[in-house]
Amino acid sequence: MANQLPIPVIVNGAAGKMGREVIKAIAHASDMTLFGAVDRSPECLNADAGELAGCGPLEVPITDDLQGMLVLAAQEKQLGVMVDFTHPSSVYENVRSAIAYGVRPVVGTTGLSSKQIENLAEFADKASIGCLIVPNFSIGMVLLQQAAVTASQYFEHVEIIELHHNQKADAPSGTAIQTAQMLAEMGKTFNPPEVEETEKLAGARGSVADEGIRIHSIRLPGLIAHQEVIFGGAGQVYTLRHDTSDRACYMPGVLLSVRKVLELRSLVYGLEKIL
Repeated sequence: MANQLPIPVIVNGAAGKMGREVIKAIAHASDMTLFGAVDRSPECLNADAGELAGCGPLEVPITDDLQGMLVLAAQEKQLGVMVDFTHPSSVYENVRSAIAYGVRPVVGTTGLSSKQIENLAEFADKASIGCLIVPNFSIGMVLLQQAAVTASQYFEHVEIIELHHNQKADAPSGTAIQTAQMLAEMGKTFNPPEVEETEKLAGARGSVADEGIRIHSIRLPGLIAHQEVIFGGAGQVYTLRHDTSDRACYMPGVLLSVRKVLELRSLVYGLEKIL
């Protein structure tokens, strides 16, 4: 609606690479406004968030006071949203705080445990507050996962390889874990043993998720975010791969999530649930 107030958005982790991309995307979205920019990096405090992101001055200084920003956003006429791209060690408390103040969280930070997600879901449900936790905002990754689920009906062996930059704190990636969970929900066990394996170096065969699905993590400078799902069968190998070359690919999913979370009254996990 033309006369609808723009959505006030707080970007938590504003000085990070993803945070800067989100700020640029919000600055160019006609139905949103950058309400606050939060980051703990001392060297970025009080800097103009727009200038730091490279999209010109927005007159929104970076602060380290998330609670204060949430309090202010809670007083706005239009419902507020917090986009979180921070660190696994702080994301749980960030999301709880946002829900407590009635600010809808859109979470791109991975590393939350299953128990933490369960607790946040209960908290959001009791508060009737929408919350979106999205391991990967890329439409291409959603399509890869859907193709993997289809392929899993015809293959008994599958392994996942995820590759990320060496500044990523958690492993395996949330996307790889989500992909494994989607395959495990197909009701079959993968990778039946053919021999008794011996790892000469611990972890050489990767980690084992539910239903025997193995995940391997690679961390190197020069990478952004990449994932392969490799199926093997007699005489054939079927490989699905998604490569990220620019973080801008996540922004359509982020903006969609900011809009959709306002319609929710509970926690939703995964971009595919709102497409």
